[in-house]
Amino acid sequence: MQVFSPAQCVGYVAFVLGVAAFLQTADRRLKLLNGTQCIAYGVHFALLGNPSAAATSFVSSARSYLSVRTRSPLLAVFLVTVNLAVGLVFSRNGAGWLPVIASSAATIAIFVLSGIPLRLVLLACTFLWLANNLLCGSVGGVLLESTIAVASVSTIIRLAAARGRTAPSNGA
Repeated sequence: MQVFSPAQCVGYVAFVLGVAAFLQTADRRLKLLNGTQCIAYGVHFALLGNPSAAATSFVSSARSYLSVRTRSPLLAVFLVTVNLAVGLVFSRNGAGWLPVIASSAATIAIFVLSGIPLRLVLLACTFLWLANNLLCGSVGGVLLESTIAVASVSTIIRLAAARGRTAPSNGA
């Protein structure tokens, strides 16, 4: 594996965009940066020869951008259906379903959840992507998902602390 091949370099770009996305406390900025990161990720996986991960990344990009404008459950169902079709067409083995499952769960979360619950589901999806990246030799992807996991936990803690500061007291 070449650490600085074109495929890996695009993965490093996805890494930077992904870290920036998951450090956001505002859902809108998270979604916009995540959409851009998914484009880089899609190119990265296409160059690595992982069509399932590439296709689900491009679907995830569209999902992230669309979710800024709407929270339509019908659109979420449509995008999950597209992800499942991608899995049927491109997944060559069980590992090929890891990004499909991650993208599908993230789609539901992005359209129906916000704040801490959104980030908890995205954290679970991060672990599925991490497994995918370890299996396909994505250096930038392993760095990205490992860092996103840490950034997500940090952001969840910050959001929980902020919620605790604004919670009404019992009048003691």
